[in-house]
Amino acid sequence: METNHPPAASPSGKKPSVIPLLVVGVVLIVIGSLCKGQAWTTPAMFSGLDLDLAMVITNVGLFVVFAPVLRTYFVDPLMEIMDARNKELESAFTDAENLRGEMTQLRSDYEKRLSDTEASAREQIQSQIKEAQTLRQQLMADAAAKADELRTRATTEIEQERTRVLTDLRLEVVDLTLKATEKLLGEVVDSEKNRKLIQNFIDKVEVAN
Repeated sequence: METNHPPAASPSGKKPSVIPLLVVGVVLIVIGSLCKGQAWTTPAMFSGLDLDLAMVITNVGLFVVFAPVLRTYFVDPLMEIMDARNKELESAFTDAENLRGEMTQLRSDYEKRLSDTEASAREQIQSQIKEAQTLRQQLMADAAAKADELRTRATTEIEQERTRVLTDLRLEVVDLTLKATEKLLGEVVDSEKNRKLIQNFIDKVEVAN
């Protein structure tokens, strides 16, 4: 932004003195006042213009006197105020640009953190799903193995119980057969040989069945 700056200060850092201009202005005013009414101040060539050179000199002197005063007490302070205002505006614009840049950076950081958080959450969910599936498969495998073990154990126990029952049943059949034979014959026939014969007969019947 372009700004109008007051006249440059002197090398010593102070503003140029207005005293010489005031002296020149006062001298011109005095000369104009002294020459007022003289014939040469209203030349015939300017009669149509109603021109008075004494008045011109006086006005020039007044301008020379009041121009530094106006500049010192009005123009320069106004220019300083305007310059300060321009600097404040430039500073405000700079701060606004910096703030906008910071807000843009904060927004970018927030969006990145949000994206990272969502990605992390998705990864955790996928990991938990995989863990649950693995646990489910492991539980199913354990349950199947346990069922197979129980089935095998039950089959073994059933087979053992069947064998025991059959053995007991054979012994009872042998005993009953021997007792029935003893009643029919009226004598004791319970011997190891007879028991083996009866057991062999029962085994042949089972095999035949």
